[in-house]
Amino acid sequence: MSAAEVAEYAERRYTSQDGLSLYFRDYGDAASPRRPVLCLPGLTRNSKDFAAIAARLAPERRVVCPDLRGRGRSDHDPNPLNYLPATYVNDIRHLIAVCGLHGIAVIGTSLGGLLAMGLGVAAPGAIAGVVLNDVGPEITPAAAELIIDYVSNDKPQPDFDGALAATRERFAEFDAWDDAALRDVAEATYCLGEDGLWHFDWDTKLAEPLRNGTANHDLWALFTAIRNVPVLAIRGDRSDLLPETGLEAMKREHPDLDTAVVAGVGHAPRLSEPESVEAIDRFLARLDTGHAA
Repeated sequence: MSAAEVAEYAERRYTSQDGLSLYFRDYGDAASPRRPVLCLPGLTRNSKDFAAIAARLAPERRVVCPDLRGRGRSDHDPNPLNYLPATYVNDIRHLIAVCGLHGIAVIGTSLGGLLAMGLGVAAPGAIAGVVLNDVGPEITPAAAELIIDYVSNDKPQPDFDGALAATRERFAEFDAWDDAALRDVAEATYCLGEDGLWHFDWDTKLAEPLRNGTANHDLWALFTAIRNVPVLAIRGDRSDLLPETGLEAMKREHPDLDTAVVAGVGHAPRLSEPESVEAIDRFLARLDTGHAA
């Protein structure tokens, strides 16, 4: 990560309703009159994925980036069947209360985007706008199966070079990502274990509800829940999770939906690509105009 992408943040924790210690990064000034941003990561991802965008936005606004339970520095759940969207949304509602957030712009990657839709049901008054990063109410089943298989199997690496090589192989078709980007992704994917090996930085048991179907939801109904707020949908042009037809369907169903397509990237854009930066800055500027100081 370049020096320009480094920013100070407070490392904070809060306790979930069922007693887990959950971690989040808190960037920027809580008193800023601009819209605060809540960044929700993908299924296996964590707050590190948003380091670049948080650093870019933090000089002007507050940015909160949590690790969902079972990921990163948050506690793993002793009961894997709790790894459900409803549980995550409840955790996020508590986080919103802890941070005193209101009128927020939610940026959600993959699962994080689905959770943003869920907040449209659970906390509609808290949301001013949503950025859906490479996700929507139509998800390709084959891509979902591949993700479940990937999530379920830890593949320890002997050193960070091995972790970096595995990351480079997994994202070989992402032409838009240079070596620095791949290193950032690897650092957010792996952690050094007590055994001296580099492991995936998530609880592989979080896939259990996905396998037995208890995590399934009517995604179009969730999408409808954010129909009354502006939405920006970002898609990697090589995405196997959000098909182009899905993005077109979202345009037809949402009266205030903007889109951006990131070239040379599959699932999912890092949001530091020029197309992402331009679209997000334009979207946030629009939301700011309706924000009471």
